[in-house]
Order: sequence, then structure tokens, then C-alpha cells
Amino acid sequence: MPASVLTVVLKGYPRLSETFIAQELWGLEQRGFRLHLISLRHPTDKKRHPIHDQIRAPVTYLPEYLYQEPLRVLRGWWYARKLPGYRAAFWQWLKDWRRDPTPNRGRRWGQALVLASELPADRALIYTHFMHTPGSVARYAGLMRGTPFALSAHAKDIWTIPAWEKREKLADAAFLVTCTGANAEHLKGLATDPARVDLVYHGLDLDRFPPPDARVSVRDGADPAAPVRLLSVGRLVTKKGYDDLLHALANLPAGLHWHLTHIGGGDRAALQSLAADLALTDRITWRGAQAQTEVLAAYRDADLFVLASRIAKDGDRDGLPNVLMEAQSQGIACVATAVSAIPELIRDGETGVLVPPEAPAALAAALARLATDPALRDRLGAAGQARVRADFGTAPGLDQLVRRITPFCPPAL
Repeated sequence: MPASVLTVVLKGYPRLSETFIAQELWGLEQRGFRLHLISLRHPTDKKRHPIHDQIRAPVTYLPEYLYQEPLRVLRGWWYARKLPGYRAAFWQWLKDWRRDPTPNRGRRWGQALVLASELPADRALIYTHFMHTPGSVARYAGLMRGTPFALSAHAKDIWTIPAWEKREKLADAAFLVTCTGANAEHLKGLATDPARVDLVYHGLDLDRFPPPDARVSVRDGADPAAPVRLLSVGRLVTKKGYDDLLHALANLPAGLHWHLTHIGGGDRAALQSLAADLALTDRITWRGAQAQTEVLAAYRDADLFVLASRIAKDGDRDGLPNVLMEAQSQGIACVATAVSAIPELIRDGETGVLVPPEAPAALAAALARLATDPALRDRLGAAGQARVRADFGTAPGLDQLVRRITPFCPPAL
């Protein structure tokens, strides 16, 4: 079978918060795949990671909002209505819309019309990151064209859509890969054919996160001129639990000297206001979104990494946050919450410290313990680094993904 182009549908590209996707795309190109990226949204980040400049695949942007490109949508419908699977796709969309009568559902249909009409005829697989919106666009377009689609599911896209939608997409997809054991167990329970669901850890490209020089911690919070350097990296969204972290920091002993650096995008006005109310303003630096090179430098400058993930009211939650693997790859001791797949990475008391979610007092106790004990930080950091380097590289997951994709779309020789 000759090599063909793999169509990859993404919600937005490029995104600083989705380094795991960029890492996978680059890895697939390194294994000989020719990619064509289809993005539902235009980029909003002001910076790019270096890996984005290494990915060679062209990017096509679908109409983000249908009213912005009405002629393109109309041309898409005029062409797509003649496709053999148009009627089946339309009735599937109508069935979905009756259960979910939202503008977003209508936008998915319009984007699918454009995708189905503009893709070259020889495309043999539509591979899609995120099960919710991108998964719907790929499913409708695939039905119209008679082209199989496959899914890569992560976190919010799994836990915030109804069970009926997951069941039906699982039934229609050629295969689905997901990045945590917790996700895989949940999705296998909904699938008529559990063999279609694979656990594929993203892992970490260890070449991009080489080991630092030997780390020896000395700061213990006793010297106000040398505060313990805390670091957290993550978007400022509910599931990251940054309000819990601020309350935990406010509960640290008065004589413990520390400073927190936060890296990540999002609206920080409410959190800055909370930090002011808790008298923490002078002890926190908000750096906003940063490129990967800057994030790596921050890891190497930190004494302790913290992530206070939790399950949001709408069910949204982290999968296995790449930032924890990144931090551990640099030998930093990590304190995190026992949410979703985080315990699949961090073994409490062995390769890091886990506390319950939404428990600021427990989080404060763990931070205080590690902040005042440099030797314990070094031991946990070294153990975490060893496990990430032994068990969470990218190669096994990419090899498994290649085995799934190749029968539909083989790489170039």
C-alpha cells in the first residue's frame, strides 16, 4: 500500500498548553508520516514552542465561526451534498442536534461540510485529537466521504460530554487511544468493542528535557534572603485548583520563607485579587504563558513543584498533566493531588507526595514538610526523575499509535 497523507483534526493549533500534541505530531513525522493538520480554531497564544517550528505539516483552518466565512460554508454544502454519505451524516447530525440543540452543534456541522468538501479524495483516515467538538466534526465529515475516523481522547473531552455521545462515537470510530489508565477503563466500559480502545501514554520527549546538572538543595525556608522557590505550571482554569493552592500557601507557617512562580495562560485577575486578600501578593510572580525553553529554565531554578488539580463541577479534570512529567524529568520533588491519573505517575512518599484534592490544609502540610527538608526533596526528586526516564518516554506510546494508524495510512518508506 503506498504512503498517503494522514489528516489530523485539532481544536486549535498551535497551542502552548498542548505540547503533548505537538510532541506526537513531530514524532509521527519522524516515523515517516506525512501530515495535514486541520484546525477548528486560529491560534491565540502570542508565543510558540520551538517544536512547533520543527513540524513541517501544512495547516488548514476551518471557519472558526460560520458567519465569518459564509461563502466557504455554502461552497462546502454545495459540494458535500453530492457525496455518497451526505444523507447519513445529515441524519446523524440532526439526531445529535435534537439531543444537544446548541449553536456549537450547528457550528460542528458547518465545519464538517467544509472539511468534507476540501479534503483531497485520497485521504484514508481522519485522526482526531479530542473526542468532543473535533470528534464530531471528523465523524460527520468521515460519514459524508466514507472515510474512517479515529480518536485520541484526553480529559475534558471525555468527562464533560454525555454518555450517549461517547458510546456512539466509540461505536463508529476505527479506534480510540487515550492517555491514562483511568480514561481507558471508563471508555472500555462504554464501548461495544473494548478492543478498539488503547491506553497510550503520551510520555515525555526526553531529548527536549535533558537531565540537569546534579541537583543539591540547600534552601530550607529559614533565611528570608533565600526563600524556597516554589513553581507551578498550568492554565488558570478551575480544574487546576489555583484557589486551593493560594489558600494552602496562606496556611504555611509564618516563619517559613518561600516564593511561588506561576507559568501559564488564562485570566488571573480573580486569583490576584484572592492573593491580595490573603496577603500573598509580594510572594507570588505571575509570568503568564511561556515558551518551552523558558519553562525548562524555570524547572531548573525551582526547589519544589506543586499542582493542586481537582475535578470541576462540570466533570472536567486533568488526565496525566505533562507538567508533572516535565518537572520530574528535571529532578524536582513534586506535590500534587490524587486526582484522575496523577497517581499513575506519582507514587506517594516514593517519587513525590500526593494529597487529597480540595484540601488546602493537607496541601499546606505537605509543602511545609518538603520546603523545610532539602534532603527529602532531593531524594523524592531523584526517584521521580528515574521513574520518568525509565517508564514515561515517548517511544512506546508512539510505536503503539503507529501500529494503529498504519493499516489505514502507512508511512513513507
